[in-house]
Amino acid sequence: MANELKLKICRVCGRVVEVSGDETVECCGKPMEDVVPNTVECAVEKHIPTYERVEDEIFVKVNHVMEKDHYIEWICMVNGEEKTKVELYPEQEASARFPYVKGAKIYAYCNKHGLWESEVK
Repeated sequence: MANELKLKICRVCGRVVEVSGDETVECCGKPMEDVVPNTVECAVEKHIPTYERVEDEIFVKVNHVMEKDHYIEWICMVNGEEKTKVELYPEQEASARFPYVKGAKIYAYCNKHGLWESEVK
């Protein structure tokens, strides 16, 4: 689908890379595995990105700890071929602003619990 973000992860070193198709990518001498986004919360920490529409923009937030060893690394909005990613850092608020685009996907990546997604309604 056009609004999907395709990532692969190395299970040896934890490196995550974005890919454009179904190509095989290797790291640490082994094939990297597909990262499947989560959409259902089942942990104490919140991961699913939520948003509030303000006129022609959305304010995206992830209610998650932002500690040095556990934090949201980035938030990304994907609309067709257009991707906008905001890098985040520990002790910073896990939030970003994007244009409002109905049907776009919003992704958040937790350094411990992986990829999470929601859709702009």
